[in-house]
Amino acid sequence: MTVTIYDVAREANVSMATVSRVVNGNPNVKPTTRKKVLATIEQLGYRPNAVARGLASKKTTTIGAIIPDISNIFFSELARGIEDIATMYKYNIILSSSDQNKDKELELINTMLEKQVDGILFMGGNITEEHIHQFQTSSVPVVLASTYDPTDTIPSVNIDYELAAYEATKSLIEKTNKQPALVGSESDTSVNALKTNGYLRALKESDIEPNEDYIYKGSYAYSTGIDAVEEFLKLEDRPASVFVMYDEIALGVIHGAQDNGLTVPEDIEVFGFDNIRLASMVRPKLTTVVQPTYDIGAVGMRLLTKYMNDEEVEEKNVVLPHRMEFRDSTK
Repeated sequence: MTVTIYDVAREANVSMATVSRVVNGNPNVKPTTRKKVLATIEQLGYRPNAVARGLASKKTTTIGAIIPDISNIFFSELARGIEDIATMYKYNIILSSSDQNKDKELELINTMLEKQVDGILFMGGNITEEHIHQFQTSSVPVVLASTYDPTDTIPSVNIDYELAAYEATKSLIEKTNKQPALVGSESDTSVNALKTNGYLRALKESDIEPNEDYIYKGSYAYSTGIDAVEEFLKLEDRPASVFVMYDEIALGVIHGAQDNGLTVPEDIEVFGFDNIRLASMVRPKLTTVVQPTYDIGAVGMRLLTKYMNDEEVEEKNVVLPHRMEFRDSTK
C-alpha cells in the first residue's frame, strides 16, 4: 500500500502540517521534531506526492522542453544545459521531440499545458503566427532557445546566425577567391534563412554571382553531406570549399570527399557550424562556427526561471557571442 502523509503523522505523533513543513524544508520546526519526522519518513519509505503538492501550491515544479530531435547531437548538448540549470533550481523536465513538424509542435505545446507545467522551453523550426498566438495565450511563460522569432515577440536565447554564416563564408572566399558551396537543410526555418542570408551577403560583397549548382539542401542528417559531394562531383567545375550549416552534415561532406578520393583541405575545404563534440574527433578536425550550445540551453532555462518567479528581466532577447574555431579542414 502507498504510504501517505497521514501515516507519517500518525507514526511520528505529529500533525500533518508539521510533516508538510519538514518535507518542504520550512525552518519553523523544532530540531528534535524534524529529526523524528525524517526518521519516520525513512522507516516507512514515504515519498511526497508531487501532484498533490502541486495542487496545494499551484506549482508543479515541472518544465516542458520541446526539442526537434533528441537524437541530434546538437540538441542533446543543448538539453544538458537546460537540465543542469533546472536541477539547480529544483525543477523537473518533461522532454519531447517534435521532429520539426508544425502540427506536432503545436500539439505538444497543448499537451505540456494540460500537464500543468510551470513553463515551456521551446526549440523548433519556423515560428509562425500560430506559434506566437499559442505562446501569447499560454497560462505559463515560454522561452525560445536556438530558435529565432523574426517578430522578437517571445523571449529567446540565440546567437547572431546571419553574422556567423557571413564570417565563415567570407573566410572561405578570402582563401579561394571563389564561391564556396552551401550545404544545409531544406527545412524552411528562420535560423536556416538567416544562415543563407549571411552566406549570400558574403558573396555579394565579393562580387560573386551565386551559382545555384553550388547550393545543396537535404535533411539534417550526416547523409546529406555525402549526397552533396556526389552532386558537386558531377559538375565540370566543382567547388573548392564548402560552408555547411550544421556540423553533423559537415562530417558527411568530409567523408563523402574522402570516399571519392579527395583530400580535405587540399582538394576541398570544409567549414561547419555548431562545434559539436564530433567536430574535434573527425579527421581532419573540423573548422567550425562555435555556437555556445550548452550556454544557450542554460541561459534559456535561467531566463525561464526568472519569468516563472517574477524576477526582473533586463534582456528579453539574449544574443550570446560566437567565434570561429579554425582546425584542419581548412587551409
